[in-house]
Amino acid sequence: MTLTGPEKAVLMLLSLDEATAAPIVGELDDIDLRKLREVAAMMRAVPSSALEDVYGDFVDRAKDAVAVPRGGVSYLRRLTSRALGETRSQEIFTGTPQTGLDRIASADPASVAALLEHEHPQLAAAIISQLEPGRAARIFQALSAAAQAPIITRLGAMTEVPAGMLEGVAAALAAELPPPEAEAAMSVDGIARAAGLLRKVTKEQAAELLDGLGDDGSELAQLIRHAMYTFEDMKALDPRALRSILKEVQQDRLVLALKTASEALKERIFASMSSRAAELLRDDLATLGGVRLADVEAAQLQIVETAMRLESEGQISLGGDEDLV
Repeated sequence: MTLTGPEKAVLMLLSLDEATAAPIVGELDDIDLRKLREVAAMMRAVPSSALEDVYGDFVDRAKDAVAVPRGGVSYLRRLTSRALGETRSQEIFTGTPQTGLDRIASADPASVAALLEHEHPQLAAAIISQLEPGRAARIFQALSAAAQAPIITRLGAMTEVPAGMLEGVAAALAAELPPPEAEAAMSVDGIARAAGLLRKVTKEQAAELLDGLGDDGSELAQLIRHAMYTFEDMKALDPRALRSILKEVQQDRLVLALKTASEALKERIFASMSSRAAELLRDDLATLGGVRLADVEAAQLQIVETAMRLESEGQISLGGDEDLV
């Protein structure tokens, strides 16, 4: 079998690890890389005997790995991205300088919201899950009230998004999705994303949206509420608010909750107490033995729920309603 120059180049690159191949790709111009892309897309099985003139002694050690090259295009794409950057790689392999998500992220929020209004809530939630929180919140607030509730419901329940599907939808906001790519998925912490988004809107709007989830979404609403405010967030509270919370918490629960707390939070809590009370708390922490992480997390959650209750009663403010950025 006689191999062409580009075929030999593809086989050589596919036989190397990425760290070795990336500098080689960096020396190639756009025309050469496009040729390699086209050849890689067409190549299938290659008899190992045809590689002897190209690889010499290397074939003896690695011929099984290169006898049947697979995934050549995706491998070349990774090498090009590593050598030249994702922007150049995108231009060479797809002909588009920006991804769909890039365009959405830089577009007017009202315009994006107008498009998402006509998409299925699952698709809209997938797009929003990949945007910077401030940008996502601006788009979300521009949606109608009727569209917001189903989107936040699906966002909160989301755990991953098929990468191929998301790229296609983001590029054109198409009415129909491309086939999902089972081998590639983008992980999404839907609870955290939904909580982060709701922390960017007003407290009234957040409460209305969570209440609007109804009985079927009550568990989801509870998870999102808990994620909206964590135990570590208490280090941003003023001493008065901290004292109000600590009055409602038993000493043993506080000691347990502080077992895994950051030093910043511990010092913030100590500073909100009298010197005598802070010294006693330090002593209790120093003598606390081994405890289960689940018990620590339960104590922290109890204190967070106390804080949220005091806020709902108007006794303290946990912050929020930040300016959108």
